Amino acid sequence: MNFYSLHHKAPNTNFKNAVINGIAPDRGLYFPESITPLPDSFFNEIEHLDNTEIAFRAIKQFVGNDIPENDLKTIVEDTLQFHFPLVKVEKNVYSLELYHGPTMAFKDVGARFMARCLQYFNRNSDDKVTVLVATSGDTGGAVASGFLGVKGVDVVILYPKGKVSDIQERQLTTLGQNITALEVDGVFDDCQDMVKSAFLDTGITDSRKLTSANSINVARWMPQLFYYLFAYKALKSKGKEIAFSVPSGNFGNICAGILAHKLGMPAKQFIASTNVNDVIPKFMETGNFNPVASKQTISNAMDVGNPSNFVRIQELYDNDLSALKEIFSSTSYTDDATRKTMKEVYNKSGYVADPHGAVGYLGLKDYLKNEPETVGVFLETAHPVKFLDVVQNTLHIDVDIPSQIQAVLNKKKTKIAIKSYDDLRSYLLQTR
Repeated sequence: MNFYSLHHKAPNTNFKNAVINGIAPDRGLYFPESITPLPDSFFNEIEHLDNTEIAFRAIKQFVGNDIPENDLKTIVEDTLQFHFPLVKVEKNVYSLELYHGPTMAFKDVGARFMARCLQYFNRNSDDKVTVLVATSGDTGGAVASGFLGVKGVDVVILYPKGKVSDIQERQLTTLGQNITALEVDGVFDDCQDMVKSAFLDTGITDSRKLTSANSINVARWMPQLFYYLFAYKALKSKGKEIAFSVPSGNFGNICAGILAHKLGMPAKQFIASTNVNDVIPKFMETGNFNPVASKQTISNAMDVGNPSNFVRIQELYDNDLSALKEIFSSTSYTDDATRKTMKEVYNKSGYVADPHGAVGYLGLKDYLKNEPETVGVFLETAHPVKFLDVVQNTLHIDVDIPSQIQAVLNKKKTKIAIKSYDDLRSYLLQTR
C-alpha cells in the first residue's frame, strides 16, 4: 500500500515512510492510494470475531508489507487493551464510550497504535525520532502516555496556555522521561501552525528527524476506524440503520468513521457535531471553506478554526459536495445548549456526559427527529472527570476520580513557555 499527498506535489510513499515523516514534503496530508472494501463475509460474521481480529483485518491493507502480519496483530492486540462499551442512554440512543484507556480519551487508540508502529520501525536502529505534536486537549496526554519510554523517540507537545483543562495539562506535563511540554501563548491553531512550519524548516529537519502524532499522521488517524466497527458489531442484531454523531474539532475521528464506511460498514449518516467553531457547518451550507481564529469553549478539544482532516473527508468523496451530503452533515451548538443538554441527559437517564459527548448527543437528537427508527450512536470521547469543573458546576454532583487520573493529580507540572515559532525553532535546534 502506498500513500499520496493531498497536495499532489510530493512522491508517493509506503506506510512506514508516511508514519515516520508524518506529513508529506509539500505539506499535504498522506492518503491511501486505494481503499478496498472488506468482503461481505467479514460483516456477515463480525459478531463472531473478537476485537483484535476485526481491527487487524480492517487495517492490514493500509499497512501492507511494512509490518509482517504476526507483528501487526501483536501491535493491534496491545493497542486494544481496554474496553469500548456501548451504553444505552434512551430508546434508540447509545453512547459509545471511548474513555476506558490509560488517559481516558478516544485518542488512546491512535496514539498507542502509532507508538507501537514507530517502535517496530525503530527496533534495529540507533537513530532518534522526535514526535512533534500540537494538542487542543486530549491528544497531548494520549501521545505522552503512548510514547512514554519508547526507545529512540522524543516527544515534544505544544498546547495553548489556559485553554486545556487542569487534568489534561497534568497528563502531558507530569510524565518526564522522553516527554517535553511546551506551553504556547496562543490558541490551538497557533500550535498546529508551528508544528507544520517546523516540518518544512530544513534548518531543523536536516539535523533532527521529525514526525507528528496528530491525526494528520496516518497511523494516528486510521486506527480510529476500529471502534466504529465494534459499535456496528454490537448493534448489528437490532437490524436497524445506524447513525453516528461525532464531536468534531480537527475531524480526524469522524473521517476514520467514514473510512470504516468505505470499507463496507453499513451506516446511514455521519453527523459532525461541533461547538461554536463552525467552519464545517458553514461549509456544508455554502460550499466555501473559510478558516477563522478558534473560539474558546467548554468543549475545548473541539476549539479548532482550521480543521486539518476535513480535506481527507473531501477526498473520500472526490471533492463532490453533493455526494458528501448524502452521508455527512454538520451542526454547531453553543456552550449554553451544551450545559442544558448535560443537565437534561442526567436528569432523564442518570447518564453523565462530558461537554464533548453532550455536543455529540445534541447533533444526534436533532438528526433523529426526522429519522425516529434509526439507531443513533454518539461518541463519548473523554471521561467526564477530565472536565471536572464544567461537569460538577453544571450537574452539581461529585465525580469519582479514576485511578488513571489520581496518578497525575499530585505530580509537579513541568513545562516550557514559548510565544512564537522562533521560540520553538530555538528549542528544537538547541536540544537535538
